[in-house]
Amino acid sequence: MKAIIDLKTWKRKEHFEFFNGFDEPFFGIVTETDCSAALEQCRANKVHFFHFYLFQALKAANQTEEFRYRIEDGLPVCYEEVHASSTIGRPDQTFAFSFIAHTASFASFSAETARETAAVLNSTGLRQNEQTRRNDVIHFSAIPWMSFSGLTHPRHFTYRDSVPKITFGRIHESGGSMMLPVAIHAHHGLMDAVHVAAFMKRFSDGLLHPDFS
Repeated sequence: MKAIIDLKTWKRKEHFEFFNGFDEPFFGIVTETDCSAALEQCRANKVHFFHFYLFQALKAANQTEEFRYRIEDGLPVCYEEVHASSTIGRPDQTFAFSFIAHTASFASFSAETARETAAVLNSTGLRQNEQTRRNDVIHFSAIPWMSFSGLTHPRHFTYRDSVPKITFGRIHESGGSMMLPVAIHAHHGLMDAVHVAAFMKRFSDGLLHPDFS
């Protein structure tokens, strides 16, 4: 479900119209967050850490309204719920896209992530389909081989994309804590840095107080 945002009353009307005319309306922020507690608890409970932090990131995105905004037919819309379209790697060093529905239950989300992972491992190519190409998703990816302090994405400028992109890097130790690099790229007509900060606060809180229910 989605609702068209009324431009006449929307406080971001001028911001939207200004940035939506850019050839590259996306901005990017790279940061990191303390994942020590979540990593420790995942190991102790034999929980897949990627499943858990992906779940928490999607939960935070759904709790941050601006991450549910999209542009369709030139107009801003707000989805009631967004899901995950994450890249998943294969042993042959290729990857494919997945679709993982948002759910309030981590157990259900983890099971679906495992099923999608298995589907990728038993396939070839990119797995582009109606589900992975949906607009009501967040584009997630992980780079477990390296940490980073900067990141860019390939962009097809003739395609007017408005889906946020969140990338995770390799965990590294800093000051006695385990830190997870996070890069967020989003359409500036739909959100600003303050909304990225709100997302990161919710995501960080989810990692600080891990709950596997």
